[in-house]
Amino acid sequence: MRRVLYSLTPIFLFSIYLYGWRVLALTVTVFALGILTEFLVEKTRNKKVSEAVLVTSAIYTLSLPPATPLWIAAIGIIFAVFIGKEVFGGFGRNVFNPAITGRLFIYITFPTVLAGSWMAAGAFGTGAVGVDALSAASPLAVMRASGGNMPDLLNLFLGFRAGSIGESSTILIIAAAIYLIATKTAQWRLILSTFLSGTILIVVFYYTGISPEFPPLLGVMSGSLLYVAVFMSTDPVSAPNKPLSQWLYGTIIGSVTILVRTLSGFPEGSSFGILMGNAFAALLDELLPKPQKKKKAAKPAPKPKNQTKEASA
Repeated sequence: MRRVLYSLTPIFLFSIYLYGWRVLALTVTVFALGILTEFLVEKTRNKKVSEAVLVTSAIYTLSLPPATPLWIAAIGIIFAVFIGKEVFGGFGRNVFNPAITGRLFIYITFPTVLAGSWMAAGAFGTGAVGVDALSAASPLAVMRASGGNMPDLLNLFLGFRAGSIGESSTILIIAAAIYLIATKTAQWRLILSTFLSGTILIVVFYYTGISPEFPPLLGVMSGSLLYVAVFMSTDPVSAPNKPLSQWLYGTIIGSVTILVRTLSGFPEGSSFGILMGNAFAALLDELLPKPQKKKKAAKPAPKPKNQTKEASA
């Protein structure tokens, strides 16, 4: 859990540069209420607060639009910890990813408010860098309406573009993925299958004319696909355990994310993708066979001691 927090630290620091004091205010609110909610529930079970609630709070905070009202962020994290985790029995027993559960809850409950919670990125929230301030649509909605008119690829790669607090910097998210995989904190199959399946659909939809407003590179780096692949699909509790299950699980997440983004009225579909994958995770592990273990070569039987003595004589 701590390694996930370490990997999120550079993204968090960069988000302060992008959006200023709002990131700090949201972080304090979310962490305080997330920890408090788990403490109050776990106290009735004579248990302590787990480090997992810190990861949930961090991932949830970084998934929010930067101008999200504090009271909405508060409702979301309380719902995430209590409904998404504690009602199932606490740490290690939740079926759905708590962070994305809370994020989707406020996304559906307060769509009008959140739709106006985007802002320009850069210069500690003053909007000196990046795209114009957004007041009524997410960056992907603007991209759809303007035929792919978004920042250049370098700005997208570095993260100087509007979006959710922690989703913008491609280079920092990739660095976090490398660190998590190298330390065996995150399962690489989950990251790769989520990202590849989403990318393949973006390419297919673009070249078949279904979504000509989403050129592949812009489509991959303009939404939350990479952020979800690295930090949400890899949740060890709600993800499956078998290798083949993990490939299919990631494919569900990536595919549903792009299908919802492209064919529905929602500008982004990552929350739906994660919850859909969570719903099938246990079933995938149940239906798919276990990987066969390689048989070790039999060791030759040791010679009897008396035979060894006779040979030496």
